[in-house]
Amino acid sequence: MHVVSDLGEIPPPWRGAAVALGNFDGVHRGHAVVIAATAEAARRLGAPLAALTFEPHPRELFRPDDPPFRLTLAEAKRDALAALGVEVLVSVPFDHAFSRIPAEAFVRDILVQRLGARHVACGPNFHFGHRRGGTPALLEALGAELGFGVTVVEKAVGEGGLPLSSTAVREALAAGDVPRANAILGRPWEIRGVVQRGAALGRTLGFPTANIPLGRHLAPRFGVYAVRAGVEDEAGGVAWFDGAASVGLRPTVNPLPEPLLEVFLFDFAGDLYGRRLRVAFAAFLREEAKFASLEALAAQMRADCDAARSLLAPV
Repeated sequence: MHVVSDLGEIPPPWRGAAVALGNFDGVHRGHAVVIAATAEAARRLGAPLAALTFEPHPRELFRPDDPPFRLTLAEAKRDALAALGVEVLVSVPFDHAFSRIPAEAFVRDILVQRLGARHVACGPNFHFGHRRGGTPALLEALGAELGFGVTVVEKAVGEGGLPLSSTAVREALAAGDVPRANAILGRPWEIRGVVQRGAALGRTLGFPTANIPLGRHLAPRFGVYAVRAGVEDEAGGVAWFDGAASVGLRPTVNPLPEPLLEVFLFDFAGDLYGRRLRVAFAAFLREEAKFASLEALAAQMRADCDAARSLLAPV
């Protein structure tokens, strides 16, 4: 995938694309419907398939004091869009100056003049431009005037009325309903990050953990999870291991001020400090708890690992 972040330098091969529009946080199955509609237009026109999104997410700019809410940061979003066949990602740097661009100017100056978009697609609730003044209806009107096609995709719904939205994924993760979140996404939800040094308490208890700050990631329900963790190598390859993970404030010993992801990889030997991990969530096992002693905590960790191994075992 080719990534463009400078709107003043769109390479000629990527002009004239069919462009999917949206924030695409999570790149869930509803977003996949928008990408599929854009891909159909790209095939019909013989045009490249592009997606235009914003980084950081506008909510991060306008509501900086909100708790972190992102389902996918830039790299994970890029990879998920590439898996859907997107050839070029236009990642627009979103700042206060950009937020003041009127909706019609966004269409004329960016979509038409800079990108040369031949077709655009979006969901029914997509808004853009200053004070979110742009709507799908405005896109359709300007497309008719300026000569580009527009597809407004109906709100996507999954099996049994399953809502396919980023909000629904966040609600599921807040409740610890990992299977529901993953069903909406169409793949396991991941947190990616670099392993940092911690207090080595897990090693003392016989469960050396890889510590990953959540950063701008959404914090799911605090507790223990069955996970699969991918250890990246320098060449970009990933080796996957089953494991158990804790998300929370570690209340038993030296409680933390911010939530932390702590991952114990089964059947792994080696140093993970400074390595990049992809932690894919499979199931919620139990609530975070404060234990009366380290012995009680270690006993519960053994039980958690047994439960995770059983859940993750091939059928």
